[in-house]
Amino acid sequence: MTMNLFSQFASPTFLGVPLVHIAFLVPWLLFPTPCNRWTTNRLVTIQTWFVKTFTKQIFLPLNTPGHKWALILTSLMIFLLGMNLLGLLPYTFTPTTQLSLNLGLAVPLWLATVAIGFRNQSTASLGHFLPEGTPTPLIPVLIIIETISLFIRPMALGVRLTANLTAGHLLIQLISTATMALLFSNPIVSSLTFITLLLLTMLEIAVAMIQAYVFVLLLSLYLQENT
Repeated sequence: MTMNLFSQFASPTFLGVPLVHIAFLVPWLLFPTPCNRWTTNRLVTIQTWFVKTFTKQIFLPLNTPGHKWALILTSLMIFLLGMNLLGLLPYTFTPTTQLSLNLGLAVPLWLATVAIGFRNQSTASLGHFLPEGTPTPLIPVLIIIETISLFIRPMALGVRLTANLTAGHLLIQLISTATMALLFSNPIVSSLTFITLLLLTMLEIAVAMIQAYVFVLLLSLYLQENT
C-alpha cells in the first residue's frame, strides 16, 4: 500500500478530540502572564524581550495611528510562530499548513487595513489605482492591474505561508522515509541522508520563524500605506 504523503496535513484526533484545537491553544499556554515582581524568571524575561524587540522592529516605520495595531499584530506573530515551530515536533499537527486558516487570518486583516485607508484618506487610497503621470491610453489597463494587485494581496499572504510550510514538511517526510529505507541496505548513504535531514530540519526552523515574521511584516506594510 502506497502511503499518502499529504495525509500528514489532515487533522488527527486523539480520544475523540481533534488535535487542531490543542495546536491552537498550546502557543498561548507557553507564554506565561508577566508578573509585577521586581525579579522574574528567565522565561518571562525572554518573552518580554522578544515582544519588545518585535514591536519596535515592526512599528518603527509606521505612523502614530498605526501603533494601535501593536497588540493584534504582536499576538498574531506569537500565534503563527508558536504553531509553525510546534508543528515541526513529531506526532503534532500544523494548522498553518491549511490554506483555509491562513486565508482566514489574511483576508480580514487585509480588509481592515483597506477599510481604514478608505475611511481616513479616501483620496490617497483611490490614487493608488492610478499613478500620477499615466498616459491616457493606459489609464483603463492600469486601473484593472492595480485592482487585481490589491485583491491578490491576501491570497499571496495565505498561499506563501501555506506553500513554504507544506513544502518543508513534505521534504522532511521524504528524506526521513529514505533514511529508514536505506538504514539496513546502505548504512553509509543512510548516514549522509540523516545528516541532510538534520540540516533540513534546522532550515525549516528558520523558515517557520521567517514566514511568521514576513506574514506580519507585510500586514504592517499594508497598514502603513493606509494610515
